[in-house]
Parts: sequence; structure tokens; C-alpha cells
Amino acid sequence: MITLVIHGGAGNITPAMMNREQEIEYDNGLKNALDAGYSILKNGGSSLDAIVAAITVLEDNPIFNAGRGSVFTKKGLHEMDAAVMNGKTLEAGAVSGVRNIKNPIKLAKEVMLHSGHVFLSGSGASEFALSRGIEQATDDYFFNKQRYEQWVKIRDSDFTQLDHEGDNLKGAVAPNPDHKFGTVGAVACDAEGNLAAGTSTGGMTNKRFGRIGDSPVIGAGTYANNASCAISCTGHGEYFLRAAVAHDVSCLMEYKGLSLQEACNVVIKDKLVKMGGEGGLIGVDAQGNHTFCFNSAGMYRAMRNSEGREEIAYYGI
Repeated sequence: MITLVIHGGAGNITPAMMNREQEIEYDNGLKNALDAGYSILKNGGSSLDAIVAAITVLEDNPIFNAGRGSVFTKKGLHEMDAAVMNGKTLEAGAVSGVRNIKNPIKLAKEVMLHSGHVFLSGSGASEFALSRGIEQATDDYFFNKQRYEQWVKIRDSDFTQLDHEGDNLKGAVAPNPDHKFGTVGAVACDAEGNLAAGTSTGGMTNKRFGRIGDSPVIGAGTYANNASCAISCTGHGEYFLRAAVAHDVSCLMEYKGLSLQEACNVVIKDKLVKMGGEGGLIGVDAQGNHTFCFNSAGMYRAMRNSEGREEIAYYGI
């Protein structure tokens, strides 16, 4: 069974936070990403190409905190992270702290295929991007009025802030309780039973010191292995890093024989909760079974498979 699963972030996503216009906007954004990725799978393409195509569409949509919609750092810049992994070969590529890269997920794929390395950062990653002809974009391309206003409220404080909707910050140095983790990601199983995973993010508003979350770290926010599953995470990155969430799910499946859903429940709804971590993940196994698993109020999510099933949702279940 071929399956594509995508997410656009998790967090305090409730009906009270979104009007119908916003729901339609997210519906369209997720559906467009599904269309782009699934058309590749349907035509016999690889899971890797499908997840990159889907994430590229999400990166191009400013409602998501990745690519064009990335939030502002402490210095008023955009520093983006992304990773991909091929479940058949265990090859992986990742970038962190990159600027002016239109689609960081495409750069992560190039790192995997052509750099001889797994993880590149900052100016070195940008130098590699130039050598591979990766499309660049000016700072103006990444400017978003809402993201800018979020940053202005806390730029003179020491707080970082999770991506969020609305304008109800409780004071200049207080984190917004109406937050969401704006990472995007995709996982897929193709007609050959090969798995792939990818994740892309703009990180946290007002982040400093070159902070890197779980998204580009193989085994933390992104992981794929044909022997178990493909996972893309979204949540409070520091906790996902410490728990090695994506790899932990894979290990529970490979070594303990748990199903995809069972393994995800153990990690997201038990281990992570006990640590104080919030967020979720999407996953798929080599039979095309999928899961949306999260301990937050909601997660922007969607899936489509060759049995004719399609789902787009964002509130808790």
C-alpha cells in the first residue's frame, strides 16, 4: 500500500483559536502538499521524492513555520533547519542555521546525495548550496508581517517563543500560551515498500546562540528505516532531542516487536509526557500503515493512501 502522511505543526490548536477562513487556508495548504507528494507515489516514484515534493509545497506557504514562513531570530534573521532520510539505504542529509535558501528540504536532499556528509550547517551549508545550484531567495521573500510582529513583542527580552496564532501575548516577556510548534514534515511508503522521512522548520521566534532543535537531527526529529518506520516530529525540540524520539519509536518496533501505533503511544504519550515534553509525530511503516500521534491539543495533519483513504485534520481526536 502506498501512503503519504504530512504535518504542519502541533500545539495548542483548538476550534477557539481558528475561524472558518483559517481552517480553509490550512485545508488548502495541506491538500496542495498531499497532491504534490502523492502524484509522485501514484506514478511509481520513490518515497524520498514524494516527501521532498510535499515539504517543498509546505515551505512555500507562509502560513507554516518553514521556508518562506520561517520566524525571526533574536537578530531579526531567518535561520532554517531541515533533514531527509532514506529508509532503504539509511542515507540521510541535514542542514541547520541556513539563510536565504528558498527550500531547505531540497538542500538537505542534496547533502545526502552529493556532499559525502550527513549534516552541514551555517555558511558551509550555504556554500555547498551554491555549488549545487540550489535556489536562493532574498530576505524580502521571507518577510511576513505577522511573524515580524510576533518577534517585535519579545525581541528585547531573553525569551524564545513558539510559533503561534493571534495577538494575545500576555506582556512583553511572557511566552504566549496560544502556541503551536510550526515545523512541517512528511513520511511516505512507496510501491516498493521503501520508506522516507523529512522535516523542515524555521525554529523558535527570538532564538539565539545558533539554537538548533530536533528537526534536522537524525534520530531525534527525523528518522526512516525500512525495518521499522519513517517518522517526522513536531514539538518542543529540546525534549525531542533528549528523548531521541524518532529513533526510539523505530527501536521499539525493531527490537520489541511493537506495532507502529503502539511504539508511538509509548514514546509520545508516556515517555515524553513524563519528561514534560509536548508535541507529536507522524509515522508510516513498510506495509503502508500510518499514524498521527500527539499529546498536544491538536496537530495540522493529513494523509492519503492507495486504498482511497484521505484525511485532513487539525484538532485533537
